[in-house]
Amino acid sequence: MVSTIVERGTVDVITLAEAFAVSQATIRRDLEVLEKQRLVSRTHGGATAHAAFNDLPLGFKTAQDLTEKRRIARRALEFLDGARVIGMTGGTTVTEFARLLLDRDGLTVVTNALNIATDLVANPGLRVFAAGGEVRSSSQESVGPTAEAFLSGYNIDVAFLGVDGVDAVAGCTNYDPVGARVNAILQQRGKMNIVLADATKISRVALAQVCAISDVDVLITDSRAPQAALDQIRRHGCRVICV
Repeated sequence: MVSTIVERGTVDVITLAEAFAVSQATIRRDLEVLEKQRLVSRTHGGATAHAAFNDLPLGFKTAQDLTEKRRIARRALEFLDGARVIGMTGGTTVTEFARLLLDRDGLTVVTNALNIATDLVANPGLRVFAAGGEVRSSSQESVGPTAEAFLSGYNIDVAFLGVDGVDAVAGCTNYDPVGARVNAILQQRGKMNIVLADATKISRVALAQVCAISDVDVLITDSRAPQAALDQIRRHGCRVICV
């Protein structure tokens, strides 16, 4: 329910009841619980995302658009050819990509996403370097000056970036300004930058810029993305792959 409210902005009780096939009374009780958790704000007859709620926690996002995210992740594997050191931010699509590396060897992985680092250390064929710092519960990424300093010391062949929004004018953006700064450093250290973003992220503009769209070499998204928006992105020199 939280993801539905965040995606649509403001949703009324009747619409939520129909969407989840439950009574309006049940929806009202659920909204009361979510409001106490600071995930939504109740409005007259409905609810909207809480003003202090910048991003869905990772657990809420994992199952969303999973089929598309896995297709994007599989397509991203082609950019491993010739790479020895790769960088990865957090995010559900990048996490799906990271899981495809569990049978690979000979790669060094640099990341600020603790969940990705934890998954990858199960493969002894990979060297994994993880940034320290404050850990964001919503993304399981390390952020702040310590993480920024750590990432700035590595030379990365290919950086795989997960972001909250991709727009031709605003560029790649994140809801968390502190996290955006860390991801920006990872992007700057990459010789090639690959953004993995499902169609729900296209034309979305979040609070803080990670990088301009002209700084992105390749955007991999899915076929639901609006073609007009993708054409605008292409005009900035970014290669767009739809899967």
